[in-house]
Amino acid sequence: MSVIDTDTVADRPPVTALGRLAGHCYDRRRLVLVAWILVVIGVTVLAQVIGTNFENKFSAGNTPSQQAADILQAKFPSKAGDTAQVVFHTSTPIAENQGAIDHVVDSLRPLAHVQSVTGPFSPEGAHQISTHANIAYAVVQFDAATADLPSSAIHDVINTAQSAQRPGFQVELGGAPISSVAAAAPGASEGIGILAAIIIMLLAFGSVVAMGLPIITALFGLGVGVALLELFTRVLVVPTFSPEMAAMIGIGVGIDYALFIVTRYRQGIFEGRDPRDAVVTSLMTSGRSVLFAGSTVVISLFGLFLIGQAYIIGLAVACIAAVLMVLIAALTLLPALLGFSGNAIDKLHLPGLLQSGGPPPPDGFWHRWSRLVQRRPWVTGTLAVLVLLALAVPLFSMRLAFTDASNDPPSLTTRQAFDLLAEGFGPGSNGPLVVAVDMSGPADRGTVDSLDRALATGVPGVAYTTPAEFNADDTGAVITVIPTSAPQAAETETLVHTLRSDVIPPVVKGTDVNAQVGGETAASVDAATFLGSRLYLVIGAVLVLSFLLLMMVFRSVVIPLKAVIMNLLSVGAAYGVIVAVFQWGWLGSVIGIGETGPIDPWIPVTLFTILFGLSMDYEVFLLSRIREEWLRTGDNSASVADGLAVTGRIITAAAAIMFCVFASFVIKDPLHILKVFGLGLAAAVAVDVTLVRMMLVPSLMEILGPRNWWMPAFLERSIPTVGVEVMPTPVPAPAPVPVPAPA
Repeated sequence: MSVIDTDTVADRPPVTALGRLAGHCYDRRRLVLVAWILVVIGVTVLAQVIGTNFENKFSAGNTPSQQAADILQAKFPSKAGDTAQVVFHTSTPIAENQGAIDHVVDSLRPLAHVQSVTGPFSPEGAHQISTHANIAYAVVQFDAATADLPSSAIHDVINTAQSAQRPGFQVELGGAPISSVAAAAPGASEGIGILAAIIIMLLAFGSVVAMGLPIITALFGLGVGVALLELFTRVLVVPTFSPEMAAMIGIGVGIDYALFIVTRYRQGIFEGRDPRDAVVTSLMTSGRSVLFAGSTVVISLFGLFLIGQAYIIGLAVACIAAVLMVLIAALTLLPALLGFSGNAIDKLHLPGLLQSGGPPPPDGFWHRWSRLVQRRPWVTGTLAVLVLLALAVPLFSMRLAFTDASNDPPSLTTRQAFDLLAEGFGPGSNGPLVVAVDMSGPADRGTVDSLDRALATGVPGVAYTTPAEFNADDTGAVITVIPTSAPQAAETETLVHTLRSDVIPPVVKGTDVNAQVGGETAASVDAATFLGSRLYLVIGAVLVLSFLLLMMVFRSVVIPLKAVIMNLLSVGAAYGVIVAVFQWGWLGSVIGIGETGPIDPWIPVTLFTILFGLSMDYEVFLLSRIREEWLRTGDNSASVADGLAVTGRIITAAAAIMFCVFASFVIKDPLHILKVFGLGLAAAVAVDVTLVRMMLVPSLMEILGPRNWWMPAFLERSIPTVGVEVMPTPVPAPAPVPVPAPA
């Protein structure tokens, strides 16, 4: 005889779309794995065949520096391109090395895309020989802007010039074209971050298989994401450091997303589910939270499109591609890999370290910690806020400007050229300002001569100027102004504004002369001003959208408002840390930041969108569990304690992985930009998981009590529901053993 199981399929909650996707990938795991391998290989090969076109083409619309570039293009086509400096440092007086220097100059002139070369012994280059050091330089005028120059042409200039090096005759090169191809190679940061992730997950799981699956999943997704990014460079302006940025973000979130799903899978196995049911359940629950968290990061990154700059959009697309592909890998490839592991996910484990997949004990650390905080919520909450505000104090002295070559690694030729020019001619020689003049004809020469004199005499911050150079028909002129300060210095920015507002207008007023201050340094000032003005627009848009999303998810007005404020405090603390280190110089020698200087203006706005998205990840994972307990019990204090107890260990492990991945870019990567970005992300994650999740969240939720879940009735009726909590299907009871009928 048989016994009918009363727990029928019809009694169970329906399987969601993610659950069906999980079952499909589980059942066809070999096909899914092969498909992913083919996609990785295919997209990578396609990217290599088509080729890449990364370019640091920074711009800021119709700015004064762009108007200066337009004047040069129209009146001085031969000077419209960018320039590079070939710096000579000799052990004997420069004059004794004239033959060798002239030989280098002559060998550069015939090279492709070289418009002209002004040597230090030519009449035009008389000012290019130092009066107090054995240093001189030649100026290489290219026929196009850096972004439009083929890298092979720039490499030819570098190789030709440096082939003349010998003991006592040093040749280094600097300038925007050289920096575009001579940038330091990225360090081994990704490898260090992955190694740290391996160690952390071994401690969190104790299982080699459970540790390996998130890393494999993240690497598959990142491989496709980076290959797609290389294809995007053919149609978008994508900065050269974008692959490293994508790797930093992709590895961090990719491992974390897979980690949450694997944790829920192990819980399902612990509950007695068969592997397929455990996979389906893990995607219906944790997979749903992962999907929402990943979507939040992507939506935040789309905020960068509001800036309207091509290179910022390219950078946003790079990060979006990485996040999307690791997210897709977590939702498709990981269920297939879990199908291969089955019940053996914990079989290969480290003795003494294997962690149970079951729920934490009621008297565990996180439950006890929550209760400790909740007993003194005003004290712990105030303490956390004070520390966050203290970390954010340096933020108020942040100065936005593009950094110069003084932040390059000391071994790089651009850094050595920068240092030699500063030693021989002053720091301003590394960032000349170009005054481009549009004239109506020869009658305006007098005005230009007056402008030349005004620039050369009595202007604070001007070291010297070169005489005005006129074109053949006297419709254009060029004056070069050498500042006394370095390109990234605040004094140089002040000089640019002084020339534009106080020096040039009185001279050209009432004439047909149009004079604009341009050049690479002035263009950087304009770009910084533009990006700074758009920062608040992006922040406002991301805040509003995040508030609305969280309100729909948690059916509360207080929860999203609290989350937005706490995330702002986390981001402010991260900003404060990078200002203290990179602008003030605190601990700068420890991580090798080079010279202290401003913060590149695109970093705060990009950092904000990424940090806000990542902070929302942990907010969703924690609060979804707290809300689940609140709906079940109606006890706010117990819900907070239980929610923190269940998620505390896994959120801490995930945050530790992210922290190590981001911090590895600070320690090992030679690129200044990645050091700044890595430190900002690492600081934000550390602050978020300690001060915010461990102290501020339980404190505030205890103080607010049931008011946490307040929502006006009219909003409750009108706002659509976008839930992340899905109650899993119950574990099927084992079928009773049939009892034979009596004979």
